[in-house]
Amino acid sequence: MGKRRRVDERKAAKSGRSRRHLVLGGVAVAALGGGAMAVYTVFGAGAAAEDGSADAKAVKTGPLSAAEVRTAATTFLTAWQKGTVAKAAAATDDSAAATTALTGFTKDAHVKDVTLTRGKRSGDTVPFTVKGTVSFKGTEKPLTYKSALTVVRAEKDGEPVVGWQPSVVHPELTEGDRLVTGEAGTPPVKALDRDGGELTTKKYPSLGSVLDGLREKYGKKAGGKAGVELRIVRADPTDSAKSAQSANSTKSTKEKAADKTLLELSEGTPGEVRTTLSPSLQAAAEEKVAATKRASVVVMRPSTGEILAAANSSSFNVAFQGSLAPGSTMKIVSSALLIDKGLASADKGHPCPKFSSYGGWKFQNDDKFEIKGGTFKASFARSCNTAFISQAKKLDDDSLTQEAQQVFGLGLNNWAIGVSSFDGAVPVQSDAPMAASLIGQGGVRMNPLNMASVVSTAKTGVFKQPYLVPPSVDDRTLATAARPMSATVRAQLRELLQYTAAAGTAAEAMSGLGPDYGAKTGSAEVDGQKEPNGWFTAWKGDLASAGVVQQGGHGSESAGPIVAALLKAGSGG
Repeated sequence: MGKRRRVDERKAAKSGRSRRHLVLGGVAVAALGGGAMAVYTVFGAGAAAEDGSADAKAVKTGPLSAAEVRTAATTFLTAWQKGTVAKAAAATDDSAAATTALTGFTKDAHVKDVTLTRGKRSGDTVPFTVKGTVSFKGTEKPLTYKSALTVVRAEKDGEPVVGWQPSVVHPELTEGDRLVTGEAGTPPVKALDRDGGELTTKKYPSLGSVLDGLREKYGKKAGGKAGVELRIVRADPTDSAKSAQSANSTKSTKEKAADKTLLELSEGTPGEVRTTLSPSLQAAAEEKVAATKRASVVVMRPSTGEILAAANSSSFNVAFQGSLAPGSTMKIVSSALLIDKGLASADKGHPCPKFSSYGGWKFQNDDKFEIKGGTFKASFARSCNTAFISQAKKLDDDSLTQEAQQVFGLGLNNWAIGVSSFDGAVPVQSDAPMAASLIGQGGVRMNPLNMASVVSTAKTGVFKQPYLVPPSVDDRTLATAARPMSATVRAQLRELLQYTAAAGTAAEAMSGLGPDYGAKTGSAEVDGQKEPNGWFTAWKGDLASAGVVQQGGHGSESAGPIVAALLKAGSGG
């Protein structure tokens, strides 16, 4: 028995030496005790545990097989289609971001009944089609679009998963964007003229910015209802820039990209806003400015302040929002000031020399004319600059500003016409710029709306804030002036304007429109322009109008015919 045992042990030892290592598919098997126990050790890819642990697993590497790509894509798409967000997100390499996006697809975008159809694989990319229904507060509409995903190996174990990108949910989504279904912003507005007709840009091309302004201001007040849409709400770059700013101490200048509508579920129901515009005068104003480059005009009613027409030959609304030097049309305000202070009177003698200096500047008249022994009325009608400059030394720096604000309602930034407007500017100045302001240069800035208001105030003696939308629509308060024009100033100012329309620089344009009329011409020099801007403002009966033609030269020849034609059309003459 003892011998036999030793022989068996030797055989076993010999057998063990000959079968110590067997390699099976990269796994070495050490067989002990005739195979009674086996220990497996994995080689390669850093997977072997140095401590001899038997639980370490291989990290898969290498190109993805077609089967791996199809399986990973199918797993993700199937889970998404069933609405099991957690499982779908787990099939990606960024489960947190995927969870947020896929949850928003249902809760924010309100997409239901989703069907995802996988297309033909191209390498590691799998296209698919998304079909579903967008449903919001009883309104539904089908949704169909194409997207794609790319399969990658997960970092931790090399298993195939979907490489997460916002574009997986929708191809136009980028980092931070969201899909949202809801009301489409401000409700639409149907703007009406004073007779109840609809105002459209097709009929009145230059009203584009006005109609936009009406929607912005009255969209939620006019009784309309916003439409419903599915849209991409773009990420705000300031959010992502905050961390960069704290790290780099720099400011981001990137602006938020515009949101994009993907599907309109329903159109909005417009509310109605009635304006004061006259359809006939608006049509006439459109026609007149369309025939002249860089022209703008406004027509209003002096007794009420109602705006009857406003038109521009350019896309920018110069008529309401322009900020231009008004040239000699500003002499209406300056004349009221001089008469108010006893420095001028219509029929009294007034100096009009060729030149007049103040504050280190030398001023002159057009073509260096002079009027010897003339009256203030003659100087006004001829538009004599030096007749005003010569009085600058007798005025305070804020005299013109006070007159403009307190009597003409200008420069206080408190007009509420119904849309955005510039209310004129007459800043306090000193020395030469103050003198230049008296003739509509210096820092004075106006637009046709302002100057139509100025001639209206001169006609009636009381400032009536212009308005496009009646204040009764939204119970807003219109601006008022601190004091009315004195009877003396009003009478003399009317006389000056009537004489200018009959026998002065405005006579040719105003021919045939008297006797209840008045006008003032102007031209304003602008740095860099060969020709000055031409201005003209006038009244006839209960109509007032003002216009400007940029680089138009003399106002009597450029803006004058436009203004006069509208006064004639509005009065039926």
